[in-house]
Amino acid sequence: MKREQRPVRRWVVLGRALLFLASSAVVLMAVSPWAPKLPGMWPQFLVGLWASLGTLALTWVFVRWDGLRLRDVGAAPTRRSVPRLAFGVALGFVLLAGQWLSLAATGHIRWVRAPEHGIAAAAVAMLAYAALACREELGFRGYPLRRLETGFGLWGAQLIVAAVFALEHVAGGYSWLNASLGVFAGALLFGMAALATRGLAVPIGLHAAWNFGQWMMGQKESAGLWRAVVDPGFEAHLERVGMASYLIVVGMAFGGFWWWYRQERAKGNLSLRAAP
Repeated sequence: MKREQRPVRRWVVLGRALLFLASSAVVLMAVSPWAPKLPGMWPQFLVGLWASLGTLALTWVFVRWDGLRLRDVGAAPTRRSVPRLAFGVALGFVLLAGQWLSLAATGHIRWVRAPEHGIAAAAVAMLAYAALACREELGFRGYPLRRLETGFGLWGAQLIVAAVFALEHVAGGYSWLNASLGVFAGALLFGMAALATRGLAVPIGLHAAWNFGQWMMGQKESAGLWRAVVDPGFEAHLERVGMASYLIVVGMAFGGFWWWYRQERAKGNLSLRAAP
């Protein structure tokens, strides 16, 4: 009888996780039109803040449905959250620096100061990317990833969540190539950080630092504190170098968190109710 119930339970977990992911997307779509038309990245900050609060409320509903607590899916702060957030931010900048050094080593790119943005704009951008990172980590690496881990294991949970994460970015305007390589790889890294640390502080810090660092160096839609200037004719070459170096640094960080995960599992610290 137990053998017959187990697969049913797995599909119940999958169904609830997918329902949560769909509901999280609805929350984002619902709050986005209400963002006021303000200068700079204030609208993105407000959308990220409202969507984060909505996703947190959604998480509370789903964990109550499953008879769990917010801390069981890494969504409740603990005394270790602040130092782990700082660790995630530091790691994000270190990884991004590795990619920048790889690009600079080609000798065909340089960065010049963008005078239209200053410290105030950078502060708002940092808040915006932090808020957006909170929403995405709560929405993907919180309840869905941790619940799917119980039914499908580490790799099954990672692949399902990363695939949905990539699809959301395609819906947001990313190309299939960037989503299937860059976004998918990033999702695996953030997911591994969440599973290894049993919380969201590290992936939030890592995610926010990466996006904010890209903005600073002019790698987002709008120029940040600096603007990248590429020698004519080397655009495609630098895109390949950038993607290769990105996958290398992400892969190295993923390996580190995977090792962390194995160490915690060996100590018996990876139960569903382990502290975040």
